Amino acid sequence: MKAVSLYIIIEKIKSEPKKIGGLEISESLDSDNRYLKGRIVSKGDLCPPDNIIREGDIVYYDKHAGHEITYKQKQYYIITIKDIVIVE
Repeated sequence: MKAVSLYIIIEKIKSEPKKIGGLEISESLDSDNRYLKGRIVSKGDLCPPDNIIREGDIVYYDKHAGHEITYKQKQYYIITIKDIVIVE
């Protein structure tokens, strides 16, 4: 599977559940977090060069961005380059 143009394929990285006062806060209740963390699986040919982002990089992207697809029983997210806000 390969991304084209300005699209990026992301594999979502699930965050550890938060604990507040001994209670676990599930991911669905953590609505304060606007950005999600993911690993770049593939980037399109029009994306910035490898010295800016490359496959395997951990990025933070807007949680309302893109859409989800299933490929070989795995879930991926398709976003555009403008949805990435941080590269680790």
